[in-house]
Amino acid sequence: MFEALKDKLEAAFARLRGKGKLSEADVDLALRELRKSLLEADVDFKVVRDLIARIRERAVQLEVLESISAAQHISTVVYEELVSLMGDPAPLIIAPMPPTVILMAGLQGSGKTTTTVKLARRLKESHKPLVVACDLRRPAAVEQLRVLAEGAGVAFYGPEDGTSDVLKVVRGAERYAAEHLCDVILLDTAGRLHVDQELMDELASIASVLPPHEKLLVADAMMGQEAVNVAKSFHELLTLTGLVLTKLDGDARGGSALAVRAVTGVPIKYAGVGEATDALEVFDARRMAGRIMGMGDIQGLVEKVQAAGTQDSKKIAESLRGGGKQFTLETLLLQFQQIEKMGPLGKVMEMVPGFSRLRGVDMDQMDDSIIRRSKAIIQSMTPEERRNPRIIKGARRRRIAAGSGTSVQMVNQLLAQYEQMKKLFKTFSSGEKGIKGGLRSLFGKSRRFF
Repeated sequence: MFEALKDKLEAAFARLRGKGKLSEADVDLALRELRKSLLEADVDFKVVRDLIARIRERAVQLEVLESISAAQHISTVVYEELVSLMGDPAPLIIAPMPPTVILMAGLQGSGKTTTTVKLARRLKESHKPLVVACDLRRPAAVEQLRVLAEGAGVAFYGPEDGTSDVLKVVRGAERYAAEHLCDVILLDTAGRLHVDQELMDELASIASVLPPHEKLLVADAMMGQEAVNVAKSFHELLTLTGLVLTKLDGDARGGSALAVRAVTGVPIKYAGVGEATDALEVFDARRMAGRIMGMGDIQGLVEKVQAAGTQDSKKIAESLRGGGKQFTLETLLLQFQQIEKMGPLGKVMEMVPGFSRLRGVDMDQMDDSIIRRSKAIIQSMTPEERRNPRIIKGARRRRIAAGSGTSVQMVNQLLAQYEQMKKLFKTFSSGEKGIKGGLRSLFGKSRRFF
């Protein structure tokens, strides 16, 4: 989402490399590029103006330390100001006496229904959530919520006997939650194409029957500055407690994520980063600023690794002991499957600090087809071939290529990379000298990876 902004920031900082001291002209040149990049990213003009003023004041007043470069100095200032702009994390309010009621509001097409289930699935780890279908206007909205809830394994409550009275549904949901010991109620309310009085009256009526502890607005990040205007309108009428920005994994310019807190004063609590019901992250300004600055997101990467962890992890760890003597193509297949569970390959690699700046690495080519193709090749092998790749000769390679829909050359590349990986694991057990030699042999011969 922030690729264009990140690239332009890196280009601006690159001009400062090698300078021992920052002059006001150097700072102004870098900030001019920063201002242009932020405006192109749909950040509100007033927010950009105030942000640039704060960065300039800090950049010209502080002297560059001998241990860091001018580029490092100003990038640190920009990072800290971006964090300040987006605000501190705001945890979800959980009522001391259940049930906790969460009202989900938003315009049509913002992803409100899906986000309701995503949040319920996230809360399922420590609570028993109930999603309630309060959108009785949009065709199939009730059925959509029911299907998503079943897929996520969370409780669902909808209108009985085809009623069109949303307040009756809310009262019924409250009784259902008490009878089934559900301690969190998420109300998926109706949306509109625009903010109108009828919508606000309905939301106010729901809130009067079942007062919410959280009023979350689901806003589409791809709306740009309009997302900020929508948030302002809802906040003035409802007094929102938080925002959920959806479609942050898309091609949106990202300005709403940077500006909505500053303009509305309402914290962003969650961010939708995909279509699956587990693609919802707690919004953290430091992690978001790190991604924008090209610093990666180690914490997010660790969380994805932990979420993908299964019993297969033990098998993989055991195979790597003793210099990787037990490392087979079956182990490699398990690794590919775990990588797939972590999400799109390109998004995962973006979390690795500095990965996008490595020479010879094209982030656009980091797609899941690489993993799928490698898996298909291994799955076309017999169990014996996976355990002992040395028996895979010409005829077997042609059979594997045909069975996987690839070419013999691709099969050869996979086997060659497997041998290099196995050799690398062996060098790990021989100390620092062996590691350096192994890395040179692996990375010096080819830039092509799985």
